[in-house]
Amino acid sequence: MRNNVVYLTGFMTCGKSTIGPILANVLGWNFYDLDKEIENKENRSVIQIFENSGEKYFREVETETLQKLSGLSNVIISLGGGTIASEENYKILKDTGKIIYLKVSPENLYHRLKNKIDRPLFRDLTLGQSSEEDFKNKISELLKNRAGYYEKADLIINTDNTKIGLTVDIVAKKIKAVMNEEH
Repeated sequence: MRNNVVYLTGFMTCGKSTIGPILANVLGWNFYDLDKEIENKENRSVIQIFENSGEKYFREVETETLQKLSGLSNVIISLGGGTIASEENYKILKDTGKIIYLKVSPENLYHRLKNKIDRPLFRDLTLGQSSEEDFKNKISELLKNRAGYYEKADLIINTDNTKIGLTVDIVAKKIKAVMNEEH
């Protein structure tokens, strides 16, 4: 694992931003949340970027920021839910670190997302009080579009019914094993 870079990927609300800092702490590494880095760089929220500049602009800034972070060492980087779903980003991820997919079922994703208004791709559904079916269809559509990338991760961990601490332990052990194999 060159430079000791681990990328956490998965659908929004899968636990990347919660597990990432804890995992980094366990390993004695630094943690970066890609969306937070973009917000700091842009001086506005992801929602504001989507609303005022569009998703295409956001994805360009996302790739630039990812490129910069990928050069660091001993880091855990939490990706946005759609970061991996671009050939350019996927190449950066594969070339510079290990990808861990935190997998969650569509049913659990629905329960985690249905009341959130801070997710640009679901904001209209939440604010418009859309039906459960509309919500689940949107989740399924996005999962289907991203599955090919998510499933190519170096490690896939189902986090549906696993407590955060146990997930961190599992991931930390796998990372340490890979590091020991390469040294």
